[in-house]
Amino acid sequence: MDINELTVSSLALPEHLQGLFSTIGLRDALDILLVAIILYKTYEMLEDTRAITLVKGLIILMGLTLVSNWMELHAIFWLLQKTVTLLFLALPIVFQPELRRTLEHVGQGKFFGRSVFLNDEEARSLVNELTRAVFLMAEKKIGALIVVERNMGLNDICASGIQIDGLVTADFLMNVFIPNTPLHDGAAVIRGKRLVAAGCLLPLTENRRLSSELGTRHRAAIGLSEQCDALIIVVSEETGVVSVAEEGRITRRLTADQLKAYLEPIFSPESVSIRETIANWRQK
Repeated sequence: MDINELTVSSLALPEHLQGLFSTIGLRDALDILLVAIILYKTYEMLEDTRAITLVKGLIILMGLTLVSNWMELHAIFWLLQKTVTLLFLALPIVFQPELRRTLEHVGQGKFFGRSVFLNDEEARSLVNELTRAVFLMAEKKIGALIVVERNMGLNDICASGIQIDGLVTADFLMNVFIPNTPLHDGAAVIRGKRLVAAGCLLPLTENRRLSSELGTRHRAAIGLSEQCDALIIVVSEETGVVSVAEEGRITRRLTADQLKAYLEPIFSPESVSIRETIANWRQK
């Protein structure tokens, strides 16, 4: 064998790969493409819900299972294999809301629709409008529960309320939380500069060590903050006190400047100094 023949043979695909590619036809390529599109759209829908964290955890477990099998770690492989099997059996229960919503989207022809993401060009105006609305309601002792969405989507929470999709203004928010109206007792969800839903139901916290002063709104705010990265603003109907729930913790008796300090980093991620200020408040 001369040098040219050696070079050609070294660049050629292995025989088993050649045999594999020779069996792939146009229908197979179309089949793979359709599966890829369906998986992508499914991920796109889950990306806007809290379920995406569960999916990521399941993928990590499957990856660890493959690695442990490759390294012949038999005990770890057996444990992970049984865990993944149980999780797959529990998927219909865990993802029941997402599965139902997916079927609804398919039935309505919305499965291949594209989500609209809002920019933050009017971030400063939004923070001012939101702060003004909150403290006007606090002054008049109008109870309110406002969820500000961050990276983790809350479409599952929005589905429990009334879809609105309106531009956030102080007057608009005041109208949403007018007492003795259908939307008054629920939560409003803000995504970008739009209020996407109102009258939404939030999960209550199971923390039994909370103060008895905290009512249902506060416990719902803490409950949602335990499950996602959203910032939840609470206005007490009894006292007019403004509170913020985040990461399972609640900070009460905020001033307007302090509330702005919480809101600005959501729409202006570069506000590091504001985050340090919030950290100092918590330490006190």
